[in-house]
Amino acid sequence: MKAITVLVGAACALIASTSTAQERLPVRDAKQLMLSALDAPDGKAHGVLVGEVAEAISKRFNATTPIYIDVSTEKRYAQPGCSRLNVRFWQDGVQLPNYGAGGVQAPRRQTIDFGINYCRDGQPPRSPVLMDMRRRP
Repeated sequence: MKAITVLVGAACALIASTSTAQERLPVRDAKQLMLSALDAPDGKAHGVLVGEVAEAISKRFNATTPIYIDVSTEKRYAQPGCSRLNVRFWQDGVQLPNYGAGGVQAPRRQTIDFGINYCRDGQPPRSPVLMDMRRRP
């Protein structure tokens, strides 16, 4: 009976983790994800960087894991199709140089975030903020 309980618990955990996994679109740059986030009801889009740029970055930092991109909406503007977006690139297993001591640092997750006011036409918004999408404490 105890084995069945453990097996059922493991199966439930597997199903839960599969259903909450984010589907990631393969992209060569963040633009497609930024446009997707503008149109998404929750203001989010997720992808994985592919192609020559991804390979060059991974090679430079001796990383073997994918480069992920997460785009989230911080604010929506009154102008349709315009938002303040946060664009995050992240990768596990990045080895940065250990300046001064020589060699490289232990592999770790490296993250780069930037914010951009962006519209579907590629221009910045011309209207005031309509709604702040960030959670308030």
